[in-house]
Amino acid sequence: MSSSEILGSAGLVWIMLAVALVIGELASPGIFLIFLAAGALVTGVTMLALPDIPFLVQLVSFTAWSAVAVAIGRRWYTQFPVATSDAMLNDRSARLVGEIVTVVAALDGGEGRVRVGDGEWRASGSTADVGVRMRVVAVRDGVLIVESLPPGV
Repeated sequence: MSSSEILGSAGLVWIMLAVALVIGELASPGIFLIFLAAGALVTGVTMLALPDIPFLVQLVSFTAWSAVAVAIGRRWYTQFPVATSDAMLNDRSARLVGEIVTVVAALDGGEGRVRVGDGEWRASGSTADVGVRMRVVAVRDGVLIVESLPPGV
């Protein structure tokens, strides 16, 4: 079989696309290209069995099988979530809960600003003067909810 015949076989082209997508997934893991690879693979195998399918139908097949793979993957990851040692790794605001912060703009009427590390955040909580240390108890819409520290902390 010559190289032009191999490239002329739509089934093998779809399978090569599937392999390229798997390699792309391995190179930059994101758990998405693998689903497109599954759609390309099923379309490629179908094209090997039924080589006279028009290109538009091939695209519809690829799209449909990719959607099926995404739906299966979504259900799988919902039922069997990936365990992590840090559940809030990508949720910076949620990671602030429990942190001790310093008031930099007095919480007058319940609203003010606090210093967290080298930055400042809007804060809401009981009235507090500048310099008072407080604990973050929650985050709502990007605003830190703070409360006074118990004596001696």
